[in-house]
Amino acid sequence: MDPKNETAAVPPQTGETGGNVETKDGGNGQRNNRFFRIAVVVAPLLAVALAAYYFIALHPYESTDDAFIDGHAIQISPKVAGRVWQVLITDNQFVKKGESLVRIDPGDFDVAQAQAEASLAAAQSRLAQAKSQLIVSQAAAGQDQAAVGSAEAEAKRAQQDLARYQAVESRAVSREQVDAAVAAAQSTAAALEVAHKKAETSQAQIPLSQAQIGSAEADVQQAEALVRQAGLNTSYTDIVAPEDGWVTHRSVENGEYVQVGQALLAVVETDVWVTANFKETQLTYMKPGQRVSIEVDAYPRRTFRGHVDSIQAGTGAQFSLLPPENAAGNYVKVVQRVPVKIVFDPGQDPPGILPLGASVVPKVKVR
Repeated sequence: MDPKNETAAVPPQTGETGGNVETKDGGNGQRNNRFFRIAVVVAPLLAVALAAYYFIALHPYESTDDAFIDGHAIQISPKVAGRVWQVLITDNQFVKKGESLVRIDPGDFDVAQAQAEASLAAAQSRLAQAKSQLIVSQAAAGQDQAAVGSAEAEAKRAQQDLARYQAVESRAVSREQVDAAVAAAQSTAAALEVAHKKAETSQAQIPLSQAQIGSAEADVQQAEALVRQAGLNTSYTDIVAPEDGWVTHRSVENGEYVQVGQALLAVVETDVWVTANFKETQLTYMKPGQRVSIEVDAYPRRTFRGHVDSIQAGTGAQFSLLPPENAAGNYVKVVQRVPVKIVFDPGQDPPGILPLGASVVPKVKVR
């Protein structure tokens, strides 16, 4: 056989590189086309999903992690000084309004109250005496006024007798009778003058007695005030809870001598709310009444419902101990935060206590 023909008859050998490359290139192209078609379909869907998530889950809400549980913590202090007799509560105990918390030894205050009551009794006795003296003065004035009437009658009779003796002829009456009539007239006139003076004196005694009554009544009122004050001081020895709440920050012990105004403990009321410090740029559409979902770090599996109660009329920095003075020195603009009060909707019982200062994350629906 002809070698040339034999060579020509042999089918061309497909090179390893050439045949495989063509096959691989075709497979990669198909895969790339498939990925491209998938990307063309998925990318718009993903964009739509992200846009929907933003406008549904993010855009209508404003949230902050600068928020905490807030409430009223009532500081309990004694109104009177004394030695603590009994401490009736312990740390973190729940107490009802009016329940006794601490009792101060009332011995000294009981003595003071007894002294005040004795002073009141003495003042009331002086008032009764002054009123009796007024009655006596009025009676004496009436008696003296009656004596004035009697003296006037006697003086008038003596003057009439004298006038009759002087009107008759001297031969009809003796000189002795005339002299006696003159003396009687003068005597009765003097007695009338004395009666007038005595009546004036007794009449002047009446306003004095009335003034003594006014003074005695003032003493009684002062004594009554002292009795009331002594009673209040005695009642202050029993320190009671002003509201329902939990006992916190107790620092008083039995036998301790306490002063007026000394902090003994605090009672945290059951009514709590959320104080959220939002950035000023987040307040554009925020207003009272908007719904809020509240996540409390202490209870991560529970979401509470609430609503915006009010927005503080000032930033937190403005009411700090040293508020900023932007008119002095270099000014750097800082986004301010404004406290917003958020209250819990009723009918939600937390699984435990919501302690003051606990961290929360509120989400306000502003649109």
